Amino acid sequence: MRAALPQPKCLTALIATALALALSPASAQQPPAQRTPRIAYLFPAGAQPGQTVTLKLAGQFLDGVSGIEVTGGDLEARLIEHQKPLTGRELNLFRDRVRDLQAALRAAGFTADTVTVRSETDTNRVETLTRAAAEKELAELRHKLANPKNRMRENPQLAEDVWLEVRVPTNAAPGERQLRLRTALGLSNPLVFHVSHWPEVLEKEPNDKSTNATPAARLPAVLNGQIQPGDADRFRLRLTRGTRLVAVAQARDLVPYLADAVPGWFQAVLALYDSAGRELAYADDYTFHPDPVLLCEIPRDGEYVLEIRDALYRGREDFVYRIVVGQLPWVTAAFPLGARAGRETLVELDGWNLPTNRLVLAPAGDSGREVLIGQLAGTPLIKPLRFAVSDLPEAVEREPNDAPDTAQPVELPLILNGVVRQPGDRECVRFQGRAGQRIVAEVLARRLDSPLDAALRFRDATGRVLAANDDAEDKAAGLLPHQADARLEITLPADGEYTLELFDAQQHGGPAHAWRLRLSEPQPDFALRVTPSALNVRPGGTATLRLHAIRYDGLTNDITVVLRDAPPGFRLDAPPITGTNTTVKATLSVPFRLPETPVRLELEGRAVVAGRALLRPVIPADEQMQAFFYQHLVPADELLVTLGARGRFAGSRRP
Repeated sequence: MRAALPQPKCLTALIATALALALSPASAQQPPAQRTPRIAYLFPAGAQPGQTVTLKLAGQFLDGVSGIEVTGGDLEARLIEHQKPLTGRELNLFRDRVRDLQAALRAAGFTADTVTVRSETDTNRVETLTRAAAEKELAELRHKLANPKNRMRENPQLAEDVWLEVRVPTNAAPGERQLRLRTALGLSNPLVFHVSHWPEVLEKEPNDKSTNATPAARLPAVLNGQIQPGDADRFRLRLTRGTRLVAVAQARDLVPYLADAVPGWFQAVLALYDSAGRELAYADDYTFHPDPVLLCEIPRDGEYVLEIRDALYRGREDFVYRIVVGQLPWVTAAFPLGARAGRETLVELDGWNLPTNRLVLAPAGDSGREVLIGQLAGTPLIKPLRFAVSDLPEAVEREPNDAPDTAQPVELPLILNGVVRQPGDRECVRFQGRAGQRIVAEVLARRLDSPLDAALRFRDATGRVLAANDDAEDKAAGLLPHQADARLEITLPADGEYTLELFDAQQHGGPAHAWRLRLSEPQPDFALRVTPSALNVRPGGTATLRLHAIRYDGLTNDITVVLRDAPPGFRLDAPPITGTNTTVKATLSVPFRLPETPVRLELEGRAVVAGRALLRPVIPADEQMQAFFYQHLVPADELLVTLGARGRFAGSRRP
């Protein structure tokens, strides 16, 4: 653990001088958008209730760290240290001071209680210090000069380091939190912090060989570490014969996008070795998810080694991971992937170590939502199950239906549920249509964690292909690494029978390749995002935010966005998002009298479609770059407004 470094008066003056030099007109003219506080990673990315951990964060523009803001639960924090690389001028000043202090200590000898420090660069500067003060200042300067980031400038997004002591209350509920730093420039972006069900283990370097692997004494556990260039981390596990071992890596889940790396995230791989060094299992992803899941039934009692590394042997301090490992439940397949609102639906499950293979789902509320299931029969799941909610009639496919002449007859509108059970399997449905009728066919699979890479073909009664689609993008799914849900919209040319064919574009199949097919006339709808998720505003000032509309099924109606239940003095000036437009800029005005804590705001969008008002929440998000080029809208839990700098460091509490 690093200790805080108190500064003697002379060192404080020196830092002030260096800071004044650093704040030259060129740096002062830097655009405000480039000075937004940002954290690139935090490590470790989780802890247990009742545990205190030293948390390291790296980022940019973090001066004046004064607190943390936590979404979804309480964390108590104390600042240990904030360290940033020195400028060239600061380096020269500090090196000169080190030289002067060393010369003064040598000249005074070992027995003198005081030393006289003379500056070689300023002959008029002479001061007398106690030996203890001089030695303390010298140690602190050496500590600052030893920062390797003084020399490594190629990753400015990792330039600054912050160490916190973070305590998780004993009554904290397990689950994800979003953690931000509060700084003199306002709130940073959020990153995930897990409050864990299971004991946490930190890697102990070196651990790149089986002989020095970090021991994990008890399972289940969560293994934490960072991968450096060419690095591989190993953990020693004691396992018994017949154990159905599940090891789930969380790497991209923690840092979803790297702006300056290809493929744009830490591409982790897992391998399990027996005591003789033989590889028993290997995983480089899980279906379409970049984070691997290793599943292995243990053949005999003994010691085993679990290894994690990057697939390309890359590495960097923001290559952070967690591995949840043990004989834990893992769902490999679920069917169906959703239900009609208010209707009880039986969901069948398959997987490893499941306490039950059945789940009764009875979602209430509006359609278009997702239901997250975090437990099965009271047993926590490593990753929640996702189910869709609709308000259309639902049915299940009937086999055989793999050719137009055996296509399943259906009536529209409908959501059909099925599974591409084997490679090459095809699902066909037929219905009666009329000339000029608009039809939408949309698959929901990847967005519900199915590995299906859906493709659609639309045929008329003669077998002629009228339309086809593979991979329709949904900008609301900003974290999907591959948008693979098919969608097509067509105007029927004549009365008669039509056939729709669904299949896997990669010719894969299996029990996990479930799908939901919506077949209906257009149902215009929309989703909304607002960026950024943190607004840093001066008292009485304004902030610019961007509203993003995601339009579905040809919606061209105007969308208006308003504040919901905002505190007095807050005002949103947002023009309507008209026609086919998808973005507008809006202005948020804030009051002069400011609360002491960040303000949580909620926005709501409204559109009138066919005389019916559609109300949709505006989801906070941040625009993130992937691999030097691609831009994504990554959702956040809350839209927060911080009003001016904060004072004493304290963990923010939320009921």
